Amino acid sequence: MMLIGHRGLAGLAPENTLASLRAASAHGLAMVEFDVRLSRDGVPLVFHDDTLERTTDGTGPVAARDWAEIARLDAGSWFAPAFAGEKVPSLEQALGLCLDLGLAVNMEIKPDAGREIETADTALALALGSWPDGIAPPLVSSFAIPCLEAARRVAPHWPRALLLEGLPPDWRERARSLGVEALHLDHRTLEAEQVETVRAAGFSVRAYTVNDPVRARQLRDWGVTGVFSDFPHSS
Repeated sequence: MMLIGHRGLAGLAPENTLASLRAASAHGLAMVEFDVRLSRDGVPLVFHDDTLERTTDGTGPVAARDWAEIARLDAGSWFAPAFAGEKVPSLEQALGLCLDLGLAVNMEIKPDAGREIETADTALALALGSWPDGIAPPLVSSFAIPCLEAARRVAPHWPRALLLEGLPPDWRERARSLGVEALHLDHRTLEAEQVETVRAAGFSVRAYTVNDPVRARQLRDWGVTGVFSDFPHSS
Protein backbone atom coordinates (compact mmCIF):
# COMPACT_ATOMS: atom_id res chain seq x y z
CA MET A 1 0.00 0.00 0.00
CA MET A 2 1.37 3.39 -1.00
CA LEU A 3 1.54 6.19 1.57
CA ILE A 4 0.77 9.52 -0.09
CA GLY A 5 1.50 12.87 1.51
CA HIS A 6 -1.71 14.90 1.85
CA ARG A 7 -1.29 18.48 0.59
CA GLY A 8 2.44 17.81 0.65
CA LEU A 9 3.05 16.80 4.24
CA ALA A 10 0.37 18.85 5.98
CA GLY A 11 1.09 17.53 9.45
CA LEU A 12 4.63 18.88 9.50
CA ALA A 13 4.56 21.93 7.21
CA PRO A 14 1.97 24.41 5.96
CA GLU A 15 -0.27 22.57 3.53
CA ASN A 16 0.06 23.03 -0.22
CA THR A 17 3.35 24.93 -0.03
CA LEU A 18 6.78 24.18 -1.38
CA ALA A 19 7.85 23.62 2.23
CA SER A 20 5.28 20.85 2.54
CA LEU A 21 6.59 19.18 -0.62
CA ARG A 22 10.14 19.36 0.69
CA ALA A 23 9.00 17.89 4.01
CA ALA A 24 7.37 14.97 2.21
CA SER A 25 10.58 14.26 0.34
CA ALA A 26 12.68 14.59 3.49
CA HIS A 27 10.50 11.97 5.19
CA GLY A 28 11.00 9.49 2.40
CA LEU A 29 7.64 9.70 0.66
CA ALA A 30 7.45 8.73 -2.98
CA MET A 31 4.19 10.56 -3.80
CA VAL A 32 2.34 13.70 -2.79
CA GLU A 33 -1.12 15.08 -3.36
CA PHE A 34 -1.91 18.76 -3.75
CA ASP A 35 -4.84 20.92 -4.84
CA VAL A 36 -5.03 23.17 -7.89
CA ARG A 37 -7.38 26.07 -8.55
CA LEU A 38 -7.28 29.32 -10.55
CA SER A 39 -6.63 32.92 -9.61
CA ARG A 40 -8.88 35.62 -11.03
CA ASP A 41 -6.55 36.09 -13.96
CA GLY A 42 -6.44 32.37 -14.73
CA VAL A 43 -3.13 31.31 -13.20
CA PRO A 44 -3.22 27.74 -11.80
CA LEU A 45 -2.01 27.76 -8.21
CA VAL A 46 -1.71 25.25 -5.40
CA PHE A 47 -4.39 25.97 -2.80
CA HIS A 48 -7.21 24.03 -1.16
CA ASP A 49 -9.84 26.46 0.13
CA ASP A 50 -11.93 28.75 -2.03
CA THR A 51 -11.09 31.61 0.33
CA LEU A 52 -7.74 32.85 1.62
CA GLU A 53 -8.31 33.34 5.34
CA ARG A 54 -7.50 29.94 6.83
CA THR A 55 -4.00 29.47 5.44
CA THR A 56 -2.77 32.94 4.48
CA ASP A 57 -2.81 36.52 5.74
CA GLY A 58 -5.13 37.44 2.86
CA THR A 59 -8.90 37.69 2.82
CA GLY A 60 -11.70 36.90 0.42
CA PRO A 61 -12.13 34.43 -2.41
CA VAL A 62 -9.07 33.13 -4.23
CA ALA A 63 -10.96 33.66 -7.49
CA ALA A 64 -11.29 37.38 -6.69
CA ARG A 65 -7.51 37.96 -6.57
CA ASP A 66 -4.96 38.08 -9.36
CA TRP A 67 -1.94 35.83 -9.08
CA ALA A 68 0.39 38.77 -8.43
CA GLU A 69 -1.61 39.59 -5.28
CA ILE A 70 -1.79 35.99 -4.07
CA ALA A 71 1.92 35.46 -4.65
CA ARG A 72 2.72 38.19 -2.11
CA LEU A 73 0.74 36.59 0.73
CA ASP A 74 2.22 34.80 3.74
CA ALA A 75 1.07 31.17 3.64
CA GLY A 76 3.24 29.87 6.47
CA SER A 77 2.87 31.93 9.64
CA TRP A 78 -0.53 30.43 10.48
CA PHE A 79 1.16 27.03 10.81
CA ALA A 80 4.25 27.98 12.81
CA PRO A 81 6.60 30.97 13.13
CA ALA A 82 9.39 28.97 11.47
CA PHE A 83 7.40 29.06 8.22
CA ALA A 84 6.77 32.81 8.19
CA GLY A 85 7.07 34.14 4.67
CA GLU A 86 6.27 30.84 2.95
CA LYS A 87 4.31 31.61 -0.22
CA VAL A 88 1.40 30.11 -2.12
CA PRO A 89 3.07 28.27 -5.00
CA SER A 90 1.99 28.33 -8.58
CA LEU A 91 1.31 24.97 -10.17
CA GLU A 92 4.40 25.48 -12.31
CA GLN A 93 6.55 25.94 -9.20
CA ALA A 94 5.06 22.92 -7.46
CA LEU A 95 5.51 20.61 -10.43
CA GLY A 96 9.06 21.81 -10.95
CA LEU A 97 9.97 21.08 -7.35
CA CYS A 98 8.34 17.64 -7.47
CA LEU A 99 10.40 16.84 -10.54
CA ASP A 100 13.57 18.06 -8.82
CA LEU A 101 12.77 15.93 -5.74
CA GLY A 102 11.66 12.87 -7.68
CA LEU A 103 8.16 12.95 -6.19
CA ALA A 104 5.21 11.37 -7.96
CA VAL A 105 2.20 13.68 -8.07
CA ASN A 106 -1.53 13.47 -7.52
CA MET A 107 -2.94 16.74 -8.79
CA GLU A 108 -6.46 17.31 -7.44
CA ILE A 109 -8.40 19.86 -9.45
CA LYS A 110 -10.61 22.01 -7.22
CA PRO A 111 -12.56 24.41 -9.42
CA ASP A 112 -14.79 27.26 -8.40
CA ALA A 113 -18.38 26.81 -9.50
CA GLY A 114 -18.71 27.58 -13.18
CA ARG A 115 -14.94 27.33 -13.82
CA GLU A 116 -14.68 23.54 -13.95
CA ILE A 117 -13.62 23.20 -17.58
CA GLU A 118 -11.50 26.35 -17.53
CA THR A 119 -9.64 25.15 -14.44
CA ALA A 120 -8.98 21.68 -15.79
CA ASP A 121 -8.01 22.88 -19.26
CA THR A 122 -5.64 25.54 -17.92
CA ALA A 123 -4.01 23.37 -15.27
CA LEU A 124 -3.55 20.42 -17.58
CA ALA A 125 -2.17 22.50 -20.43
CA LEU A 126 0.48 23.87 -18.09
CA ALA A 127 1.20 20.46 -16.58
CA LEU A 128 1.52 18.82 -19.99
CA GLY A 129 4.00 21.48 -21.01
CA SER A 130 5.98 21.12 -17.78
CA TRP A 131 6.15 17.36 -17.37
CA PRO A 132 8.87 15.60 -19.35
CA ASP A 133 8.37 12.47 -21.38
CA GLY A 134 9.77 9.32 -19.83
CA ILE A 135 8.61 10.12 -16.28
CA ALA A 136 5.33 8.69 -14.98
CA PRO A 137 2.76 11.48 -15.42
CA PRO A 138 0.75 12.97 -12.58
CA LEU A 139 -2.46 11.33 -11.46
CA VAL A 140 -5.36 13.75 -12.01
CA SER A 141 -8.26 13.57 -9.56
CA SER A 142 -11.35 15.60 -8.83
CA PHE A 143 -14.80 15.53 -7.27
CA ALA A 144 -15.98 17.51 -10.29
CA ILE A 145 -17.02 15.30 -13.19
CA PRO A 146 -16.53 18.08 -15.80
CA CYS A 147 -12.90 18.35 -14.69
CA LEU A 148 -12.31 14.64 -15.25
CA GLU A 149 -14.06 14.80 -18.60
CA ALA A 150 -11.76 17.66 -19.55
CA ALA A 151 -8.73 15.70 -18.31
CA ARG A 152 -9.69 12.76 -20.51
CA ARG A 153 -9.93 15.12 -23.49
CA VAL A 154 -6.78 17.17 -22.84
CA ALA A 155 -4.49 14.49 -21.40
CA PRO A 156 -6.05 11.14 -22.32
CA HIS A 157 -2.86 9.22 -21.54
CA TRP A 158 -2.61 10.58 -17.98
CA PRO A 159 -4.27 8.50 -15.24
CA ARG A 160 -7.42 9.81 -13.59
CA ALA A 161 -9.25 9.14 -10.31
CA LEU A 162 -12.76 10.04 -9.21
CA LEU A 163 -13.06 11.52 -5.73
CA LEU A 164 -16.13 10.53 -3.72
CA GLU A 165 -17.12 10.89 -0.10
CA GLY A 166 -18.98 7.59 -0.10
CA LEU A 167 -19.71 4.90 -2.64
CA PRO A 168 -22.95 5.79 -4.51
CA PRO A 169 -25.11 3.14 -6.21
CA ASP A 170 -23.99 4.28 -9.67
CA TRP A 171 -20.26 4.33 -8.95
CA ARG A 172 -19.48 1.77 -11.66
CA GLU A 173 -21.24 3.80 -14.33
CA ARG A 174 -19.52 7.01 -13.25
CA ALA A 175 -16.08 5.42 -13.10
CA ARG A 176 -16.36 3.66 -16.44
CA SER A 177 -17.84 6.65 -18.27
CA LEU A 178 -14.93 8.81 -17.08
CA GLY A 179 -12.27 6.21 -17.83
CA VAL A 180 -10.72 6.51 -14.37
CA GLU A 181 -8.31 3.97 -12.97
CA ALA A 182 -9.16 4.55 -9.30
CA LEU A 183 -11.70 5.74 -6.80
CA HIS A 184 -10.51 8.01 -3.99
CA LEU A 185 -12.85 7.56 -1.03
CA ASP A 186 -13.26 9.00 2.46
CA HIS A 187 -11.87 6.28 4.71
CA ARG A 188 -14.59 6.95 7.29
CA THR A 189 -17.21 5.59 4.88
CA LEU A 190 -15.24 2.55 3.74
CA GLU A 191 -16.02 -1.05 4.56
CA ALA A 192 -14.08 -4.15 3.61
CA GLU A 193 -16.80 -5.41 1.28
CA GLN A 194 -16.79 -2.15 -0.65
CA VAL A 195 -13.04 -2.31 -1.19
CA GLU A 196 -13.34 -5.87 -2.41
CA THR A 197 -16.16 -4.96 -4.80
CA VAL A 198 -14.34 -1.97 -6.29
CA ARG A 199 -11.10 -3.92 -6.68
CA ALA A 200 -12.97 -6.81 -8.30
CA ALA A 201 -14.39 -4.36 -10.85
CA GLY A 202 -10.85 -3.46 -11.89
CA PHE A 203 -10.32 -0.16 -10.07
CA SER A 204 -7.74 0.83 -7.50
CA VAL A 205 -8.97 2.19 -4.17
CA ARG A 206 -7.21 5.00 -2.34
CA ALA A 207 -8.51 6.40 0.94
CA TYR A 208 -8.33 9.88 2.48
CA THR A 209 -7.32 11.28 4.99
CA VAL A 210 -5.84 8.56 7.21
CA ASN A 211 -3.83 9.73 10.23
CA ASP A 212 -4.32 6.71 12.48
CA PRO A 213 -1.73 3.94 11.91
CA VAL A 214 -4.12 1.26 13.17
CA ARG A 215 -6.73 2.34 10.63
CA ALA A 216 -4.09 2.50 7.90
CA ARG A 217 -3.09 -1.09 8.56
CA GLN A 218 -6.73 -2.18 8.51
CA LEU A 219 -7.27 -0.50 5.15
CA ARG A 220 -4.12 -2.16 3.81
CA ASP A 221 -5.42 -5.54 4.92
CA TRP A 222 -8.71 -4.85 3.14
CA GLY A 223 -6.87 -4.25 -0.15
CA VAL A 224 -6.78 -0.43 -0.24
CA THR A 225 -3.97 0.44 -2.64
CA GLY A 226 -3.02 3.84 -1.19
CA VAL A 227 -3.81 6.19 1.67
CA PHE A 228 -3.48 9.95 1.85
CA SER A 229 -2.12 11.11 5.19
CA ASP A 230 -0.98 14.25 6.99
CA PHE A 231 1.38 12.04 9.03
CA PRO A 232 2.23 9.14 6.68
CA HIS A 233 5.57 8.54 8.38
CA SER A 234 3.64 7.24 11.41
CA SER A 235 0.96 5.29 9.51
